[in-house]
Amino acid sequence: MTSASTWLKTFVLGFAVVSAMLIVTLLTPPPYGDLSRIGRLSDAEFGWRAPPPPAPADALKGTPIDQADILVVGDSFSMTFYWQAPLVQAGYKVATVYWGQFGYLCRDFSDWALKAGFKGRLVIVESVERLLDERLRKGEACQTMIKAPEARTTPFFKSFTEVPAPSFNWSAKLTSGLVTWRNTRRARNTDGDTLYGKDTQVRLVPDGCQQFSHPLCDRALFFKDDVDNGPLTAESFDLLKRYTASQSLPLLWMVIPNKTTVYIDPQHSQPFVQQFGAETYGPNLFAYAHDQRKRVRDFYFPNDTHTSMHGQLALGEIILTEVRKRLPAPPPRAP
Repeated sequence: MTSASTWLKTFVLGFAVVSAMLIVTLLTPPPYGDLSRIGRLSDAEFGWRAPPPPAPADALKGTPIDQADILVVGDSFSMTFYWQAPLVQAGYKVATVYWGQFGYLCRDFSDWALKAGFKGRLVIVESVERLLDERLRKGEACQTMIKAPEARTTPFFKSFTEVPAPSFNWSAKLTSGLVTWRNTRRARNTDGDTLYGKDTQVRLVPDGCQQFSHPLCDRALFFKDDVDNGPLTAESFDLLKRYTASQSLPLLWMVIPNKTTVYIDPQHSQPFVQQFGAETYGPNLFAYAHDQRKRVRDFYFPNDTHTSMHGQLALGEIILTEVRKRLPAPPPRAP
């Protein structure tokens, strides 16, 4: 009898614990930022609140390579087609391919693009700061592009048009709600930088509430690889310069600074930035983003490593200015 009673009490206690964990997890909103997701931190505290600016639906479109004026080689910062929208609205036909489709830009890149039917007069190479040095080194070392380019006519993924509505988190693991609550509590109560998992850092941001819209705005989430991958250097610039000179197609470089560089350590890649900014290979987005962070709230998402829709449209206008220096104005778009 005692054994049965003990077993029943254990069962009831276990059921109560599991039920409580399930309720906490169900009531923890699904994360909508990549850093809040991998760090298991609550978007109730770190999710942005400023509504994103709309982009006309007909501007969020791509063009087949053989019809394009401009070919974009981009990473995840280019996958929503948001920064490309000002170019499209100005009448340029833009084809976008993705680094992940082929790895690196090898020495035969121009021939590769021309063989794919590209007849335009400008290639925009977009890369986030933390990956550019590796891409340049691997590109200089490889001779032949390994795969034919594939340009999509629709975005690789859709951008948020509003803050996601609260919903039950049915797909999460049983323990995720408790872990998220514990991590968020630690992030809120620690007066310093903290790490969650291997990749998500919570770091204090000077004047953070002027720059971000999330509730816990004196700190934000950052990708640890921003620091771990090391800075761009003068040698990185030499690689970029040599590669550009080796290509028959004209290249415009769009180097997007790491979020950590913009908000925490603006000196991170200064040897590269100083040389790049003094040349005509592309706009100095490091100086621009550092200035805009206090002019445009959520220039980067607080819960994500990427520029927000605010930031992407602003970057697109800068790139449009650069494109107009290099290409004639396209004919007016049909009404």
